[in-house]
Amino acid sequence: MKVVDANNMVVGRLASKIAKDLLNGEEIIVVNAEKAVIVGGKDYIVGKYTERRNIGSVRKGPHYPRMPDKILRRTVRGMLPMKKSKGKNAYKRLRVYIGVPKDLQGRKIETYEEAKNNKLKGYITLKDLSIQLGAKLR
Repeated sequence: MKVVDANNMVVGRLASKIAKDLLNGEEIIVVNAEKAVIVGGKDYIVGKYTERRNIGSVRKGPHYPRMPDKILRRTVRGMLPMKKSKGKNAYKRLRVYIGVPKDLQGRKIETYEEAKNNKLKGYITLKDLSIQLGAKLR
């Protein structure tokens, strides 16, 4: 079981690394999901996610999440072959948390160096995006 810290990680790069590890049979827990970042213009990103949330209906979907942990989980889901059993089984081995749960505080937490955000400007955190989408975060 691998515990990964999403603090200051680019969401797309992080999700692709996690998807690859999940398909290799690892169980992955992601902590601090609200601190992951999406690189790009803030207005463009918020507009894109708002547009996605407005597609479809409440009953039939597609259902796009509002909370940061669910957004990260959905991003990883998009990188897995969900129509095949290996993709479904891999997705079941993923857990994503906001913050660090008490039962994981003593554990060794890893990071993916390739997914780090090295840009100084032009990004939005998942927490800020979730608040813009209407999530009620503390």
